[in-house]
Formats: sequence, C-alpha cells, structure tokens
Amino acid sequence: MRGDAVAGCDADTSREAGTVADAADPAQRRPPPVDKSGERVRGMFAEIAPRYDLANRALSGGIDLWWRRVTLAAAPPPAAGAVLDLCTGTGDLAIAYAAKASAAVRVVGADFCRPMLERGVEKSRRRGLPVEWVEADAMDLPFPDACFDLVTVAFGLRNIADTSRGLAEIARVCRPGGRVAILEFSVPANPLVRRGYLWYFRHVLPRLGNRLAANRSDAYGYLNASVEQFPHGEALAALVRDAGFEAVEMRPLSLGIAALTIARRGRLAPGGRQ
Repeated sequence: MRGDAVAGCDADTSREAGTVADAADPAQRRPPPVDKSGERVRGMFAEIAPRYDLANRALSGGIDLWWRRVTLAAAPPPAAGAVLDLCTGTGDLAIAYAAKASAAVRVVGADFCRPMLERGVEKSRRRGLPVEWVEADAMDLPFPDACFDLVTVAFGLRNIADTSRGLAEIARVCRPGGRVAILEFSVPANPLVRRGYLWYFRHVLPRLGNRLAANRSDAYGYLNASVEQFPHGEALAALVRDAGFEAVEMRPLSLGIAALTIARRGRLAPGGRQ
C-alpha cells in the first residue's frame, strides 16, 4: 500500500431530478445538512472498518455483492491497460476486477482511509490477487492525466466533500474514450417503494448498522442523510456530463434503491484538456 504521490500509472433510466425533497410526499422530508468534511468522514470509516463488511452484508442481505457483479458485467476491465477503483473502502470492487482482468491489466484501489485500505490488502493477499493499494484523496489524486482506461466508484462518490471536484479528478485521470462506472445508492421513483425504503433507511438501518459496526460516530445515520441529500437521476447525470463525460447511461437497480451510472470520457474535458 502506498500513500505517496506516484509518477505514473504504476502507482429503464431514472429521470427524477435532484435530491429527495418533494414537499408533496411526507416521506420526502430533507434531513439536516450532513457533515462531509474529510476529517469527519475519514474518522468515521476508520472506526467502522473492522466490521464494515459484516454490517454491509447483514444490512443489504448480500445484495450489494450482486450490484458489484452487475457493475463488473456492464463495465468490464479492458483487455490491457489500467483500472482505478476510487473510494475503494475495503476493496470489494477492486478485488472483483483483479479476479476478472488479464495479467495485462493493472488494478489500483484508492481510498483516503488507511484502516479501510488495510482490510483490502488483507483480502487481496488471502486470494492471491494483484491489486495496488494507494492512500489518496479523491479530490487530489496522485496520478497523471489520462492514466486509466476505466475508473469505478462504488458507494463512495456521495462521500466526497465536493462532488464536482471529485468528478473532475476522475475525468482528469481517465483517458479520452475511457469509461467511468459509478455505483451508488439512490431514491426510488415509485412513491410506494420510496416510502417503504425511506422508512427503513431512516428508522431501521441506522440502529442496526451502528450496533453491528460498533461505532459511536453514527456512521449509519450519516449513510441515510448522505444518500437522501446526494443528487440522483438526471441531477447526477448532469454533473457527470459537466465533468467531461459523454453517453451517460443510468440503470436503476433493485427497484431504484441503487443506480449504476456508466459514461464515456469525452475527447476534451472541460477547459479543453485532452
């Protein structure tokens, strides 16, 4: 695992716009603004790292593993080149790509929380899979321009303090014509599904998650609030386009409680960069 700046790569579409804030639906009240400062988020994930995987499997019933398989199938690794899994956490998606990719593909997992990365290191070693682990801030990546053929983010984009800046960094390190795949929680468009989902997210998941992960930082209360306040549907697609991506495709998963966004890096990023 490396924490220093590196010199090269060696180191039915939902169109609902905006965040969940529909005054006509009582289930759609907006929670208080969430603190996404780097210090708070890093400390929170460091605290829950030892039981993070256990809590995720229990709370999702394992469906998060299926969502990652869908991502891998929809955005497979290139025949040769490099893949970056950003905000990799304990590395589930990076490890899945390493298992699927040929020896000609370099897989990098990057995150700014070292205790989470350490779990990824352990898992990749147990499976004998070659993943390069890099401690890095998603808003200031230590990689040169156009370094990766595919950049993925699974349940991490909403944790970046400045979403637009994070997307700009993704565009910068993705080669022209390369792809981005963003897997993230969303808010179902169907009113009945949305009501049930938000009730579980607000009243059940925080209590169970905080107990399973044995933390005092209310990590799973943060999860609920961060999902509800994060742009989804067309609002997220617009941010992805603004960052310099084209052919944006959004796929709702599991009745819309998650969404997969896939796009292609344009020939020119904002500012006229190749």
